[in-house]
Amino acid sequence: MNLLAIDSLSKSYGEKVLFNSISFNISDKDKIGIIGINGTGKSTLLRILSGEEYYDSGKIIKSSNLKVEYLPQNVDFNSKSTVLEQIFKTNSPIMKLISQYENILDKLNNQPENVKLQNDLMEVSNKMDSLNAWELKSKAKIVLTKLGINNFEAKIASLSGGQKKRVALASVLINPCELLILDEPTNHIDNDTVDWLEDYLNNFNGAVLMITHDRYFLDRVTNRILEISNGNLYSYSGNYSMFLDSKIQREQLIEAKEDKRRNILRRELEWIRRGAKARTTKQKARIERFEELSSQNSEVQNDKIEISLSTSRLGKKIIELNNISKSYEEKKLINNFSYIFTKNDRVGIVGSNGLGKSTLLNLISGNIKEDSGKIDIGETVKISYFSQECKDMNENLRVIEYIKEQAEYIKTFDGTMISASKMLEKFLFSPNLQYSYISKLSGGERRRLYLLKILMNSPNVLLLDEPTNDLDIETLNILEDYIEFFNGTVIIVSHDRFFLDKTCNKIISFKGNGVINYYVGNYSECKEFLKPSEQETDCKNKSKENIVKTNEKRSLKFSYNEKREYEKIEGNIEKLENELEEIEENIKLSSTDYAVLEQLLEKKERVEEELLQMMERWEYLNEIAEKINNSK
Repeated sequence: MNLLAIDSLSKSYGEKVLFNSISFNISDKDKIGIIGINGTGKSTLLRILSGEEYYDSGKIIKSSNLKVEYLPQNVDFNSKSTVLEQIFKTNSPIMKLISQYENILDKLNNQPENVKLQNDLMEVSNKMDSLNAWELKSKAKIVLTKLGINNFEAKIASLSGGQKKRVALASVLINPCELLILDEPTNHIDNDTVDWLEDYLNNFNGAVLMITHDRYFLDRVTNRILEISNGNLYSYSGNYSMFLDSKIQREQLIEAKEDKRRNILRRELEWIRRGAKARTTKQKARIERFEELSSQNSEVQNDKIEISLSTSRLGKKIIELNNISKSYEEKKLINNFSYIFTKNDRVGIVGSNGLGKSTLLNLISGNIKEDSGKIDIGETVKISYFSQECKDMNENLRVIEYIKEQAEYIKTFDGTMISASKMLEKFLFSPNLQYSYISKLSGGERRRLYLLKILMNSPNVLLLDEPTNDLDIETLNILEDYIEFFNGTVIIVSHDRFFLDKTCNKIISFKGNGVINYYVGNYSECKEFLKPSEQETDCKNKSKENIVKTNEKRSLKFSYNEKREYEKIEGNIEKLENELEEIEENIKLSSTDYAVLEQLLEKKERVEEELLQMMERWEYLNEIAEKINNSK
């Protein structure tokens, strides 16, 4: 079934044309990835299709009663709301009802004797029963837990940027809809969560339209790719790997067509120069054909970034970490960690969010000081640090002014000197765009500009903190090639599995509580070692799969024990949630007592694991209950 029809859609910002008269359809089974160089209008297209932004011309035809959920790159939150309150603040009737229920329940906690509130709660509860809203509420908690958010009553103001993005993602995923529009859903989530999201979207019974730089994710989720380039839109069937094959074929056809056009032009130009005169109809038509061929724009794409910047000489001694430790208040991030970086090291740093990966880069760069131990840096080391925040980027500067702050002329890999303006052109900043203010650039264009300034410093040690966030795939491909031939040391914090596989030969893994291990190989080669309990987890999952398959074969009914378990499981989940809240309160009170704190953190980890398993069990039992109800 066709959900959306986009016909001759155009959008410009001043003189900059993002897309010109593009057309495509979205059907209910489509899982579409949108790719293209930063600044070509990918996010703008998503905002237009979600109703957040106007377009200049064309038509968007939606199927009747189409429900769309949209995840933007940057989400506006009410900082005073709790996680659950934020999740339920949407316009759908069922979510409004859940929000109403939560508000009444909150008031009753403060006024337990209020008869009106009791009656209101009873009335809303009945409505919740009729709409089966309890299932959605439980689903919200399951999705939040899967995304690494366990404290449902935490205030939005207390969350990190990455946690807020995951709350926004959960809000989008739990709302019933026919079309999911997602702008960079894999940013700020770790590899295990990306794996879960892949499965979720593959099983989602609707269409997905998304922008992501994660090429493994595109390969495993999408069945169609849309590429925006030079104002045009190209559609390819299949996943990312199939897109690459199809794109090569399309570009070869375009180049062959362009070669043919140039050959004809060359012959016609020689004829014109011999003194052709439009005396006859035949000659006149030939001259007109020449003029038409001359005026045609070439379809051959020149949107290729070039990185050919020089590096500094690097001696034998690079960076030595000697028993370094770092904590923030009660949280130990790094504990007696030692490592010696060598010249050809390409080290990927992985681990869940908040464990200290960026802290390690800040220690190496000298931005923060270690609590104990020593960091010894060689005399010839010249560090450039590509941080997540694009530090010291003055938005009131023009693009060319920002680059000229670093240098008027830049030395390339082969030793030649080129101007700042020419280097900007190599990074796809046209002469017109170079005089735009940084505040007018897209998020991806800013990241690309920031990358150029970092590399212009001629470093021999590169620190890259989440370099794949907001960079387009074309830029990532070029950066990967640059790292391969970079004559120095590269240290990368990233959740992008493809990028880590392509660039790294060693992996440092943050386990939590200050424990750090390292392995030889890229991410895929080291993955089996990254989690010591992974084999045990796989056995549990296989056992669970076998149980599900066995139960599918039997008649649709609960066993006696399952029926009793299903009746009690929501209450047990609530008890675990209350226990988790109590532990977190005790953690705050015990911040100065390390021995007690360590016990509480271990207990918290056990309770969180038990809660996750119980939620998965509830999900399984609830599926059986639904099948039983549907079969009646």
